[in-house]
Amino acid sequence: MRAALMILLVIAAPALAQDDKPLSVDASIVEACVADTPAGDLAPGCIGAAAKQCQQAPGGDTTIGISRCVMGEHAAWDAALNREYQAARAHYAEDQTAADRLRDAQRAWIAWRDAECAFQYARYGGGSMRTIAAANCQMSMTAMRALELRSLQG
Repeated sequence: MRAALMILLVIAAPALAQDDKPLSVDASIVEACVADTPAGDLAPGCIGAAAKQCQQAPGGDTTIGISRCVMGEHAAWDAALNREYQAARAHYAEDQTAADRLRDAQRAWIAWRDAECAFQYARYGGGSMRTIAAANCQMSMTAMRALELRSLQG
C-alpha cells in the first residue's frame, strides 16, 4: 500500500507542480483602472480586466486557473486598497476623531467583506463554482473599497 502511494505521488508530482505555477496578472491594469476611474465611480468596467486577461493564458480557463487569476487581481486591488487607506488616513490626520472612525470603519468593512465572501462560498455547497464566487467576491469588494477610499480624499 505504501509503495503504491509513493508511485502515485511520483507520477502525480509533475502535474501537481504545474498546477502550482502562478498565472500572471498584470497589476498595471489595476493601477490604470484606479487612475482612470472618476471619483465616486465605485464599479467601473475595468474591475476584473486583469483577471480576464490572465484567463487567456494556458490553464487560465479552468476552475483553478480562473480562481488563481481572480485572486491575482485581488492581490493587486488589495495593494491599492492599502495604499488608498493610508492616504485617506493621512488626509484626516489633523482630525484624530475622523481618522479613528475611518480605522474603525475599515476594520468593520474587512469583517463584513470576509463574512459576505464566506457566504458566497457557502451558497454553492460542494460545487466547484464556489471557489470562483468567493474569489470574485474578494476581488470586486476590495476593488470597490479601494476606489471608495480614494474618493474620500477629495
